Amino acid sequence: MGENPNGATGLQERLGYSFASPVLLERALTHSSAVPELRAALGDDPGKAAATEDNERLEFLGDAVLELLASEYLLSNFPEWTEGQLSKSRARMVNARSLEAAARRLRLGEHLRLGRGEEKTGGREKPTLLADSFEAVVAAVYLDGGLDPARGLLKRALFEHARLEEGERMAESDRKSALQEFLQGRGQSPAEYRLAGESGPDHRKVFQVEVWAGGERLASGLGSTKKEAEQRAASSALERLEHLQQTEAGG
Repeated sequence: MGENPNGATGLQERLGYSFASPVLLERALTHSSAVPELRAALGDDPGKAAATEDNERLEFLGDAVLELLASEYLLSNFPEWTEGQLSKSRARMVNARSLEAAARRLRLGEHLRLGRGEEKTGGREKPTLLADSFEAVVAAVYLDGGLDPARGLLKRALFEHARLEEGERMAESDRKSALQEFLQGRGQSPAEYRLAGESGPDHRKVFQVEVWAGGERLASGLGSTKKEAEQRAASSALERLEHLQQTEAGG
């Protein structure tokens, strides 16, 4: 259950933040399985009660801090995006897999305080424990230093990585959702996607998908997967409809 005595210092260096109250970081790294053993070791000393709390409450707060700062980051970096695009991208940015990856980058697993049973079953590598501990650490940084250091940590450990890994997909966000919102906003029937054809050998297939709404073919798109072709068809349809809307408004 213990860690290298210098481990906390190394972790704070990776976090890019030095805690005024290190007990908050300890709590953020304490899994519920460790609490009975910690309490048995520390006894009933009320002065040490904070050192035996698990990270579940911090995890709850960290989730809210993540939502807030992810929203802020996306609004700042993608001013043209719709509410639907922002929501989809935020969901991808703060999903469990992304949080786990951030925890691994910070090597949080090395510092978790686990009960013996959890340790034996590989708790330090469990995706859920890692994602939860990252949320708890974010909350600990926020409680100790406020939004600015939490914002800096998330930008370095999560947001910039998500942006690099998503690349163009993140910049485009979800065009299917954007098209659906556009149609809904004009009281039109929802979009329907139809496979119009496929070509090429099995290892280099090209799919053609058409998008229809209200009995009208709006556009088509090509892609190496059906999903990609659907997104491209939706993007083309949205461009066409927005152009038509502008023309009508101008007329």
